[in-house]
Amino acid sequence: MAAQTKWQSFEEFLVNQPIQVDYFYLIIALLIAALLSFILGKLYVKYGTSISNRRKFSSNFVLVTTTTTLIIMIVKSSLALSLGLVGALSIVRFRAAIKEPEELAFLFLTISIGLGLGAGQLLTTIIAFFIISLLICGRHFYYKKEENQNLYLTVSGKNIKLKDIVDALNKHCSSVHLKRFDQLEEGLEASFLVDFDSFQKLEKTKRELNSLSKEVNITYLDKSGLD
Repeated sequence: MAAQTKWQSFEEFLVNQPIQVDYFYLIIALLIAALLSFILGKLYVKYGTSISNRRKFSSNFVLVTTTTTLIIMIVKSSLALSLGLVGALSIVRFRAAIKEPEELAFLFLTISIGLGLGAGQLLTTIIAFFIISLLICGRHFYYKKEENQNLYLTVSGKNIKLKDIVDALNKHCSSVHLKRFDQLEEGLEASFLVDFDSFQKLEKTKRELNSLSKEVNITYLDKSGLD
């Protein structure tokens, strides 16, 4: 009987627990979340190394950060809502097309900003954000000095093998770095960072890649054009 009474009391506590939200802080937190995520998006577009469309991917940062801030601020004031959030996340499946580790790293960073601001750690979040921003900029300039690759090369098509593509590139490129490989139903797609000593070698590479298959597609993109 005593155990049943305690359980009923716990249920009443969950149901009747008041939700306390500081609306002034909520507005400030959402504005700061939007500002920090907007700056992060600009950093990702300028200093990111992902081959995918960085501008399109970064356009989601503001929404993800502000939404995370709102969720944390609501659930932290109610044990019932916190438990409900755990149950909701066990049902919802996020199937975002994250194909590169850098995209996942920046997505975690946007969520971390929202978590920090939603938990009331305003100063800590801002300080951490600017330190991480400096690390992002420093990483860019550090690796920029070490990289000699001047072109992004994407090869896709049917009836071709990755080994044949790599062998063809190694014949004429001074350096070859595989950045991404997708095995698709209609064939494959591989992206490389490559460096050519001369325009003639680029032409030879193009002819050799075209000889691998009649359905091969080749795309060259100047690396500086993605900054």
